[in-house]
Amino acid sequence: MKPTHPLPVHHSWPLYERERFFELGQLHGADTLDAVADMADLDTHGRSVRAQAGWWECDLANNNQLSWSSEVYDIFSLPRGAAVTREETVALYQEGSRAAMEKLRAYAIKHRRGFTLDVEIRPASEAPRWMRLIAEPLCVDDKIVKLQGLKFIVPERE
Repeated sequence: MKPTHPLPVHHSWPLYERERFFELGQLHGADTLDAVADMADLDTHGRSVRAQAGWWECDLANNNQLSWSSEVYDIFSLPRGAAVTREETVALYQEGSRAAMEKLRAYAIKHRRGFTLDVEIRPASEAPRWMRLIAEPLCVDDKIVKLQGLKFIVPERE
């Protein structure tokens, strides 16, 4: 079982390392993140597990407006295409996870750094689950205008 507090805040990384964290379809091993196996190596109840990575974006210049792929709606157990606000979404994070995410988010915006963090979420109609959050700032004319990245469920290990 993973600890709920404190979550590690050492997963900040410089933007020149973005490719290392955004390779689609793969979870990195212990050399880049805490020890989570490659998705192809995980087995749950006798069947292979595949990460359903979803793309997300938070428009800082437009009142933190969110844009999500279908997979992110599924992760949060929300109807695909529903209008969601950042405040509503952040409320679905467990308190310790929310605090760690907000701390890394502020640091990412201030220092132009990406971050990776496993957070615990509690969708309204589902059991709590762990989600990997990978984020990077998008800069336009030397100003950060968006945060964007990937989200996917981290499979439980037995």
